[in-house]
Order: sequence, then C-alpha cells, then structure tokens
Amino acid sequence: MARHLITSALPYINGIKHLGNMVGSMLPADVYSRYLRQRGHDVLYICATDEHGTPAELAAKEQGIPVDEFCAQAHDAQKAVYDGFNLAFDYFGRSSSPQNRGITQEIARELKANGFIEERAIRQVYSNADGRFLPDRYIIGTCPHCGYDKARGDQCENCTRVLDPTDLIDPRSAISGSSDLEVRETKHLFLLQSALAGEVEAWVDERADNWPILASSIARKWLTEGLHDRAITRDLDWGVPVPADTWPDLAAEGKVFYVWFDAPIEYIGATKEWADQDPDNRDWRSWWWESDADVHYTQFMGKDNVPFHSVMFPATLLGTRAPWKKVDVIKAFNWLNYYGGKFSTSQKRGVFTHDALDILPADYWRYFMMANAPESDDSSFTWEHFTATVNKDLADTLGNFVNRVLSFSRKRFGDEVPAGAEPGEAEARLGEEIARLLAEYEEHMEAIQFRKAAAALRALWSAGNSYLEEKAPWLEIKTNPEGAALTLRTAMNLIRLYAVVSEPFIPTSSAAMRAAFDLKDDTATWVTADEARALTSVPAGTPFTVPPVLFAKITDEDLEAYKERFGGEAAE
Repeated sequence: MARHLITSALPYINGIKHLGNMVGSMLPADVYSRYLRQRGHDVLYICATDEHGTPAELAAKEQGIPVDEFCAQAHDAQKAVYDGFNLAFDYFGRSSSPQNRGITQEIARELKANGFIEERAIRQVYSNADGRFLPDRYIIGTCPHCGYDKARGDQCENCTRVLDPTDLIDPRSAISGSSDLEVRETKHLFLLQSALAGEVEAWVDERADNWPILASSIARKWLTEGLHDRAITRDLDWGVPVPADTWPDLAAEGKVFYVWFDAPIEYIGATKEWADQDPDNRDWRSWWWESDADVHYTQFMGKDNVPFHSVMFPATLLGTRAPWKKVDVIKAFNWLNYYGGKFSTSQKRGVFTHDALDILPADYWRYFMMANAPESDDSSFTWEHFTATVNKDLADTLGNFVNRVLSFSRKRFGDEVPAGAEPGEAEARLGEEIARLLAEYEEHMEAIQFRKAAAALRALWSAGNSYLEEKAPWLEIKTNPEGAALTLRTAMNLIRLYAVVSEPFIPTSSAAMRAAFDLKDDTATWVTADEARALTSVPAGTPFTVPPVLFAKITDEDLEAYKERFGGEAAE
C-alpha cells in the first residue's frame, strides 16, 4: 500500500468560513483521506490555520486585542467547526508555530545560498495618514484587468489575476481608507522566480497531465504569461521574521516574510508539529523528502490558490536544491456561490459553516456539497436544491431503506437477522449489480471525481430499493416466509455494505448503520468485489437494533425559514 500525504489549502485565520471554502478544500480532502484509509493505505492528512498577513492584524486591531491572542482564539473557533463537520485531520496546526518559523527561515537561507533570493531597493506605497509603508493587502482599489473595485494589492479575488499594489486604479489604505498615498523607496527580499522559470515549467510539464484540467490550465496559463521576480517580505508586525543572522539590516527594520511565502511551508511545518507530539514514533522528514519515493502527495484547493501552489511554492522548493517532496496531484475547485452571488457576512447572504451545523447535522452538508462539488464549473447553492437532494437521496433513498428493512424484519422475525431460504436468481443479479456499481464508485474515487463518485454511491443505494421493490417482502411473507426472510437478510447485508462504502461521505450516519448489527470486531475496512457479490457479511442470527431515523426530511416550512434567515433572493 502507498503512503499518501494529503493537504488542503490553509483556511485563513480571519473569521469562520462559508460553505464554498469548505467544499473547495477541506471537505474533499477529508473524503479522499477517509477513502484511502479504508482501502488500507498509510495516510497523513495535514492542515492548519494560515495566521500571518494583513487581515489578521486588521481584525485584531478591530477587536482591540493583540494579534497573537486573536489568532489563538480564532484557531480554536475554526477547529471546533471542523470537528463538527467530522474532518479527520491527522493534525490541524498553526502557521505561527515555532516549527513553521524555523523551517521557513531555513528554506530562505537555502534559497539565498543558491542565489535565488536577493535584496532590492524598491518603491513602495506609503500612507501619510497611517504613517507607514503599506503591504500589498493593506491597499485596495480597482483591478485593471476586470474592473472589480475591491481588489487587493496582491491578487484580485474576482478574476484571480496576481497584482502588485501599484497596478490598482484609485488605490486606498485598507487601514484608514485614506487615498493620501505616495511612493517611497524601501528594501525587500525578492525570490528570483525568473531564474527558476525553466525548472518550474519542466516540473509542471512532467506532472500537470495527471492533474484535473482546472489546475493544469491555470498553472500553464501563469507560466505562459511569464514568471517574474517577487518580493517575499513585508512591513508588518506579525509574521515569520527575516532571520537576523542572514539579513541583519532588514531584520532590524522588522521585515517579515510574505504570507504566501510561509503559508505553503506550513504544510511541512504542521507535519513537524504533528511529529513533535510523538518524536519517538513519527519522522516528519520521511513524508517530505524525495528519497522516500513511496509518498504520493495530493493537494486540495480553490482555483484562486492554484498559481501559488503550482508555481510559487514549487519554485521555492526547487530553489533550495534540497530534496523536498513536491506535489504529485493538485485537485482544484471552482466557486460555490449562493443563489448566483457571493457569500457575504455583511449582507447576511449565504450559509457559513458554524450556522450550517446549528440547523442540521454535518452529514446533510457533507453529502450535498460533495454530490454537487464545483469541479467542472462554478455552481450555486440554493435552499430548493439542497432540500430536494437531502429529501430524495438521503431521506428517501438511503434512510427510508434502512428504516423499513430493519423495522419490518424486527416486527416479523424478531431482533436477529433471519435465516430463510438460500440466495436465488434475484440475489445473484443484485450481487453482480452491486459489484459493478462498487467498481464504478472506486474508479471515480481513485480519480478524485467526487460528483461522479457521489452519483455511483447514490446508484448503490438505489439498487437496494429496486431489489426491495422487486421482491416485495411485505407481500412475499404472506405466501413464502422463508423467501421474505432471505430478502430481508440480503437487504440487511446491503445496509452493512452501505455503512462501509458511504463512510467517506457521511461518517456519522455510516457509523449508526454499522452499529445496528452486533458483529464482533466489525470495522469500516473496504468491501471486496467478492463480498459485494456474496452479500453475506451479516450472517443469520446476528442481533440487530433499529437506529433512530437517519435523515429527517426538510419541510416546506423549514425551507422558507432558512431562506428568510440566510437570504434566498437571486443575486443581481
């Protein structure tokens, strides 16, 4: 079995995230990690809060508390939400950790030693009203490419183009709102991406054919436009400091590394945080050193993060000349919008993750988001679509199947799986169909195609309903009790199979289904094709219970209440 390193783009520390952030990075990484673990692979799923940079300083200032205290509180708040969504991180770290600080500084020294970092005098925006140089994210204005009027000085969120602050039209300070800006000379460190462009392009060409088209097309587009040397330090009070032993003058000025320089390095830093908890049994470098060729590294992220992960971070690692492990597959996602518009805290539009858990269990959200993941294009959340999906797929197709099979069997045959007749032609056909659909499901999961995988999972659930309708045990029992017992025993084996193969998508409900059967040493390890055909893993005589209703239907009254609370009008 392979070793799989999995990371999802670090959620920024500033605020609880909305559903679009969840479906574009952490949730699919969790689903994939769970699947691989069930298949017997050695998996390390790493994530962390991204804590440096401008927004953290601004948010802390707004709350009137030190930025390190703000980040500690926000980290715990975010982690509580992710626990609520059952995200099974192996470790959820913090980019402000000592481990990340040390590794970031180590990498910067290696880049300098190899001639890929140099100090340059540049002209930078200075705010007279604030009395300070403004890092790129402290400057907002109109994007020269798409006209978006809230573009930041490092990147336009609307068109994803990477910017410099001086590119903006009508720039203003994000601190004071003042447009009393001027350009002054100061010094910063630059990563010489132009000198690494050929290596990065060759590296992308070697790997990108294995990436989903969204990630590969963004990477190649960026390379076509050319790699430019990029400033990797900022004038901030909060961040990984430039090491004084290497750049004493800049360190004395309080320069820190650009957040997009140290944030991807936190994947490595968080792995060391994880290892440092049990250093006798965990070797973090074995996951991050190319000499350990059995590690397969997959990254999950929204499309706006692709340029940094496909070009800037690889350039950073290549320039060290050290054998750092680099990504094998980048799985990128488009946007999940809300009724065709953006999620907005200020306008009270859209569902944010803590509110989602406040109204419905995590599995409802997990299944809906992955079944409608924005893989090929942007998608839009609506309460009507969400309600229809939950009611049809989860409540009717899966939940109702589980409840009626177990309830009817207990009523007619007692609290143990009934024996009955031997499997016949209908069961043989069912076994072949389940094995075929299981193989289809596995194929899509291996290809990291979540919408297709969810469709195959839904088809597995539907196959059980079709079998039940064909056999009609509620009629069969009147003339053929032994046949009805076989039908119910077969259906119970389907429930146990569903419990296992649904676990990556709906782990809580899967655990409830599995717990319905008193099987000794039962685990959620994967189902083989032969087991799927045989459907005999729950033998006759096994005690069982009827779990509470797995999925309650969302009513019309619920739907209207949710739309009123979160906004449900079409975006202009």
